[in-house]
Amino acid sequence: MQFERRRIKNLRIGIYAPHGEVRVAAPERMSEDTVRDFVISRIGWIERKRAELHSRALRAPLRLVSGEVQEFQGRALVLEVIECPGRPGVRCLDAALQLRIPAGRDTAARLRVLNAWYRRELMAQLRDRVSAWEARLGIQVNELRIRQMRTRWGSCNARARRICLNLELIRKPPRCLEYVLVHELVHFFERRHNARFYGFMDELMPAWRDYRAELNRHAAAD
Repeated sequence: MQFERRRIKNLRIGIYAPHGEVRVAAPERMSEDTVRDFVISRIGWIERKRAELHSRALRAPLRLVSGEVQEFQGRALVLEVIECPGRPGVRCLDAALQLRIPAGRDTAARLRVLNAWYRRELMAQLRDRVSAWEARLGIQVNELRIRQMRTRWGSCNARARRICLNLELIRKPPRCLEYVLVHELVHFFERRHNARFYGFMDELMPAWRDYRAELNRHAAAD
């Protein structure tokens, strides 16, 4: 278990992939007895979350063949692989993702094509959203990055005016993407997760807690 004291009001506990590491953050003046009692009271929840992570790790990896399910914007779509000559590409149909790729390409090659398409789709969605929030908040984002991250949905460098978002967000509902974006933008005004930060969130996105809960049902978040 990793334990730290931070300038926060409430004690927090999280379970992080890939090995189910337990991290506890406590207010600076909270007694060790209170922290210990809290962790003990959450043992059942901790074990369930660690079991969920272990179960996901044991699942057979996708081979990216026809019939497998891929998520896109919160929808479960059946993958349809079409082996054909020409330039590889992906199309989103009503209930399927169609992956066109030359014959003989292995899983890694198929994944590169799919992730490249996911990345373009996510960036296209973000450009309009970022522009709208820049205008509303009177700020400017100097750089927007997309990366694959293990334990966070997003990160922010307020000084450089740079935001980095997890590629996996393209698989989640658009409202979850909007929540993570606003979360990182609010860090331009308040770097800590304190009352001021949450006040901004409440004002800008009143339902943000619902979106966070929906997102965190499947993985750890910032």
